[in-house]
Amino acid sequence: MTLALRQPSVIPGFGITLGFTLFYLGLILLIPIGAFLLYTAQMSWADFWQAVSHRQVVASYKLSFGASLIAALLNLVFGAIVAWVLVRYRFFGKRVIDALVDLPFAMPTAVAGIALVTLYASTGWVGQYLEILGLRVAYTQLGVVVALTYIGLPFVVRTVQPVLEDLDRELEEASAILGANRLTTLRRVILPALLPALLTGFALAFARALGEYGSVIFIAGNLPFRTEITPLLIVAKAEQYDYPGAAAIGTVMLLAAFVLLLLINALQWWTARHTRR
Repeated sequence: MTLALRQPSVIPGFGITLGFTLFYLGLILLIPIGAFLLYTAQMSWADFWQAVSHRQVVASYKLSFGASLIAALLNLVFGAIVAWVLVRYRFFGKRVIDALVDLPFAMPTAVAGIALVTLYASTGWVGQYLEILGLRVAYTQLGVVVALTYIGLPFVVRTVQPVLEDLDRELEEASAILGANRLTTLRRVILPALLPALLTGFALAFARALGEYGSVIFIAGNLPFRTEITPLLIVAKAEQYDYPGAAAIGTVMLLAAFVLLLLINALQWWTARHTRR
């Protein structure tokens, strides 16, 4: 009878690392969320429904979800183009542009909001020319979309970029040899390979935009029923000591985030399965 030898590891054993993982996740994530849900559970159903279905709250839902969806769709298209340029072409300043893609990750969102207002206000560097054309960005719903597009772009680029780098160019050459034009090659060869990564990047950008606060409040104008996003409404209710109302609205957003998390995990599982095939 032979004994199976465990391979040595520089990291402590499974029991210690699992215990630390559960402790860390419980302390940082599960306990705060549990306390939050417990606070919401103390509300009656009538009070909860009244808080989450108020006209002002419903208007904020429409803006938050609608603007996040539009921004994620824009990032889906232009993020894929940016990833393609960074992977397939060599040009001067490529590393600088590649680093700038991660700027929304590093820059504080409040700073980004102030920068966007500086650009797109009616007296801003760009906004003054758009104003002549009758197009207003700052303090409108369009400004909310612009801010959410800004913070969501890196998610699509960084999700698609490694897949493009691993994509075999011989497949495109074979498609061209067989007589396919560029559009057919893009539709039948490249897009099917990129589809899982594109969907994952889209879901990540949408989820990130849905909870964004700092970069939006400066450019949105925060007008009730028009440019007021749901995270801002939660903060406003908390500042007015309406903690039950803030908790109820936060629960709705938490459930939406949980659904998006399940969707992202399902997409990642599908991506892994697609890659193995």
